[in-house]
Amino acid sequence: MPTGDDRIDILQGTLDMLILRTLLFGPAHGHAIAHAIERTSEDVLQVEHGSLYPALHRLVRQGLLSAKDGISENNRKARYYSLTRKGRKRLAAESAKWDRLTRAIGRIMQPMEG
Repeated sequence: MPTGDDRIDILQGTLDMLILRTLLFGPAHGHAIAHAIERTSEDVLQVEHGSLYPALHRLVRQGLLSAKDGISENNRKARYYSLTRKGRKRLAAESAKWDRLTRAIGRIMQPMEG
C-alpha cells in the first residue's frame, strides 16, 4: 500500500474522466466514487472531496451526469450520480485522447535504443 508520499493528486480534467469511467458501471454517490477510484488505482490516486464534489456538480451542469437523491448503504441521505448518453460520448472521446497522450509520453520517457 502506498505511503502518503507515494499518493498522487489528480488533475481536474483527469478527475472528470475518472469519474465518468467509474460511473460506467452504474450509479454511485460521491464517497463511493472516490473510494472506487482510490481502490482501483491501488491507492496511488487520492481523490480529495474538495475536488470531487465541484467536479460532480460541473459534470451535472454540463449534462454529462444526472443526479438523484437516495439513501446510501449506511442509511444516510446521498446524491447518486449516473452517466448520461452525452457523458458516455465524452468518456469515449476522452479515453481516445488519453490513449494517444499516454502513448506519446511513453515514447518520450522510454525511447527505443537503436
